Amino acid sequence: MHCFNQSPKLFGKKRFWIACVCLLGCQQLKAQNAVSLNDLSFFDNPSSNWKVAANAQADITQDEVLTTKDGSGILVNLPGKKGAKDLFTKTVYGDADLELDYMMAKASNSGIYLQGRYEIQLLDSWGTVNPKSGDNGGIYERWDDSKPDGQQGYDGHAPRQNASRAPGLWQHMKISFQAPRFDANGQKISNAKVLYVWLNGVLIQDNVELAGPTRGAFDSKEAATGPLRLQGDHGPVAFRNIRITSYDKPHPALSNLKYWVYKGGEIAGDSYKKLKPESEGTSPVLSSNQSKLNNDFLIRYTGNIQIKEAGEYAFKLSVPGGKGVFRINGSDAVALAENRGEGKIQLQPGDHPFELLYSKTVDWAKPALGLTVAGPGVREYLLSDANVSNNDPVDPILINATSNTILRSFSDLPGGIRVTHGVNVGSSEQLHYTYDLDKGMIVEIWRGGFLDATPMWHDRGDGSSRPSGSVQYLGKPVPAIEKLSDASAAWALDTAGTGYRPKGYVLNADDVPAFKYIVYGSPVTDASSVMDKGQGIHREITLANAVDGLFYHLASGNIEALGNGLYAIDDKSYYIRIDDAAGAKAVVRDAGGKQELIIPIQKKLTYSIIF
Repeated sequence: MHCFNQSPKLFGKKRFWIACVCLLGCQQLKAQNAVSLNDLSFFDNPSSNWKVAANAQADITQDEVLTTKDGSGILVNLPGKKGAKDLFTKTVYGDADLELDYMMAKASNSGIYLQGRYEIQLLDSWGTVNPKSGDNGGIYERWDDSKPDGQQGYDGHAPRQNASRAPGLWQHMKISFQAPRFDANGQKISNAKVLYVWLNGVLIQDNVELAGPTRGAFDSKEAATGPLRLQGDHGPVAFRNIRITSYDKPHPALSNLKYWVYKGGEIAGDSYKKLKPESEGTSPVLSSNQSKLNNDFLIRYTGNIQIKEAGEYAFKLSVPGGKGVFRINGSDAVALAENRGEGKIQLQPGDHPFELLYSKTVDWAKPALGLTVAGPGVREYLLSDANVSNNDPVDPILINATSNTILRSFSDLPGGIRVTHGVNVGSSEQLHYTYDLDKGMIVEIWRGGFLDATPMWHDRGDGSSRPSGSVQYLGKPVPAIEKLSDASAAWALDTAGTGYRPKGYVLNADDVPAFKYIVYGSPVTDASSVMDKGQGIHREITLANAVDGLFYHLASGNIEALGNGLYAIDDKSYYIRIDDAAGAKAVVRDAGGKQELIIPIQKKLTYSIIF
């Protein structure tokens, strides 16, 4: 469950990024806004092309084929040949966040219309290297029929990179939308905005202003609210885990602000109370600018915070170069923290007295005080002025793979796992992977940018890098090859007793590596190549000597056999396709509360990781 991963606010040329941690209150708020898909009652007069199902599956080789299994929990559009219509929610929304999973059939086309007017495109863009506004995750063009041919479409916004998955795989999208604003006379005073779109873990749209409805809007007139609309007259598509969070409540406001600025002084122990203020007065806004000192000062604010709606409120305090605390009714809303802090507190409607302290002691940091609030029906809102800081002055150190590229580093995987002998392999097709030399297996694969080497190369560094694109983890690292007494024997977690010895890698004429190692006395060559259009990785494992009882570990997690050697892994997160196993049959088995996909191996195995 997630709230905002990053919530951008723009102030002139300065961007204020506030990293958001998913608090318990946010989880509760999200749960209350989950759309029930037991039936279609959430939607207004649904047409026959829409249904609920228990499962959906696309054919990776056939256009616009999507099959379903009877049941509920998944919303499916099967448009057929004629009469298919779009789907509208009964509820209308203004400012809102939308989070959902969706599955595209091969060559399928659909869309999400915010307020029924502004389209986020859904498309099978698998393998597209340079996406346009009409590709998956793009903000579709506006349209003007009066312009010459070829110029009618304008003001579209392509995704920053293509983070799309293969047809039949579940994709995850998060959209944050700000509705247009109108004055008392109904005149628009500010445009709608797409604050962000995240696709499969990658930020692809960032603070995009929408001057008007996109092509295909159900209404050319903009308004403060409108229904969510799912396109139904184009291609097959499935949705699940739909959550809509509406921000229709007034945000908390501060009043009666007073401040005191002290030279020196510590928050802990209240030593500042013994000092004479350098200055004091009233202020219309929280700001570090009240201090005429650049360092070694403490600024104290008091005032009231007005709450309109009872509930749990989350606060974030930014105090670069020092420490800070934020108290409401004498209780810590944000406990004493260094550089930044966050907290939550239950509040009832009314005015509540608050106190905020900011002690700055690090001379190289610029003074900058930031305070945000989020709560029931209230999107994260900046309560202070725009002189704020992201507390991170470091520009990212990004590595692009304009050609086949190799970089050694530590790699961190979910569950606190650190791969200490990782080799990151990048390609110009924007499909990359990390190989674990300790286990002889690929541990992660990703599409988009290559590497963020900031944690490795900034300052002293910690030796690690991280993928810059949409990453798919391939499970807990285990030895790729193991000798088993039978197909039900346990798979070892390390290479002890296997005689495993890594032998590095060799490069071919195109600088593509083939990894070498010895296991159970047999030299192994492990070569991978990027598939056409970067649609996955083709793997070829060759043993110099056949050894009885050897098995190869293909995948672990939830595994679904789809036929013809194709398997969907981890609830249709990626595919494993067995291309040539010399007649050996793969085995799906239960192991420690999960499933494993393994296959006997003699001299050669070829398979593909597709996502």
